[in-house]
Amino acid sequence: MSNPIRIVIADDQTLLRDGLQTIISLEEDMEVVATADNGASCIEAVRLHRPDLVLMDVRMPVMDGIEATRLLMQEFPELTVVVLTTFLEDQYIVDSMVNGASGFLLKDMPGDKIIQSIRDASKGQMMLPSAVAGKLAARISLLSSGPRKPVSTGRLKQLGISFTDRELHIVQLLLDGKSNKEMAKSLFMSEGTIKNYVSIIYHKIGVNDRSKAILTLKELLAEE
Repeated sequence: MSNPIRIVIADDQTLLRDGLQTIISLEEDMEVVATADNGASCIEAVRLHRPDLVLMDVRMPVMDGIEATRLLMQEFPELTVVVLTTFLEDQYIVDSMVNGASGFLLKDMPGDKIIQSIRDASKGQMMLPSAVAGKLAARISLLSSGPRKPVSTGRLKQLGISFTDRELHIVQLLLDGKSNKEMAKSLFMSEGTIKNYVSIIYHKIGVNDRSKAILTLKELLAEE
């Protein structure tokens, strides 16, 4: 028999966390090596136990599941992260995918379907329930609609500064005067994730507040 799928469960709801652990533990080809009630403790558990797969809730205290997924995929690119979601959390679907999630499980799915989905995800299959797929398609359509103003990055390259596509999108929204809350709504992210991106942008251009950031970005991104 091959080695069991080693799993970490991260969810701040004790009942759900324990329920998942119970049904998974009944399977001979799976093993729950740790549980966590927030994103930060999930990262610690992954570092300690080196699982094959993480079942990751989105809304958790200390650190949400999206940020935890982003950090885990940077450190453990071979890890499989499957997001636990409900219809109330569909605004986070796109950001979960951007940050490396391998798919989604609806929290109200029957136990046998959850088990089979874990097996499929561990084999590299994308887990996308039809209800989630429809919402994802709608989000992508909305995000891609309408022209975006181009920015000149030549001066950035000269200074050794580089932004990811997502950071450039947020830079443009900063220059448009959008608040963190407005950016979170338009990009379907949590405000906490937006704050993290904004902090990274501040650090890259060497400023520590919004007004200085906007002025600096206008200078750096001005047409040459």
